[in-house]
Amino acid sequence: METSAVEFHQGTLDLNPEPGDHKRLFIDLDICSGECKECVVECSYFYHPFNNGIRSVIELATFALVCRRCENPHCVNSCPVDALEQQKDKNNMLIRHNMRCISCKTCSHACPYGTIYPENVPYLINICDYCLDRRENSNANDIKDPICIKTCPYGALSLKKPEKELPENTFLVGKNLIVHSTHWRREKA
Repeated sequence: METSAVEFHQGTLDLNPEPGDHKRLFIDLDICSGECKECVVECSYFYHPFNNGIRSVIELATFALVCRRCENPHCVNSCPVDALEQQKDKNNMLIRHNMRCISCKTCSHACPYGTIYPENVPYLINICDYCLDRRENSNANDIKDPICIKTCPYGALSLKKPEKELPENTFLVGKNLIVHSTHWRREKA
């Protein structure tokens, strides 16, 4: 089976991450899904075809936090090329096999809860590397914010150190991401 970029991205996803003391990319999904009509942030990663790696972060955060992980997922069943899959070993978290995906967006239309945003199902994927190499190789006192943070007109992105006690509706997603989202929760339904 081929390995897609998001599968690699999600394959290293720790479902119970520790806070640690390094800065992580913070994204406010409420701002992204509410105020932002079209993502216009820029990306400094040279190999992104459309210079927008933040879409992979939004997709990852949405699959990890917002997706309801249905027992009979309409999105998975609607895909004509079997590009979506539920990972049974990761609590039914969705994964999109980008090398199979034809960006037909039927998964987005089939989701009864509207959690697969059509703009996050591109044909060519841009995987965010969190600018880790560029941040780690700079002087600790001279760490510059990644260009995505500077170019987000709504302030949905920043770099933050995780607090020991995370604020309400704020979650660690893997080793490099903090997400704020007032999403649906199965245990509170």
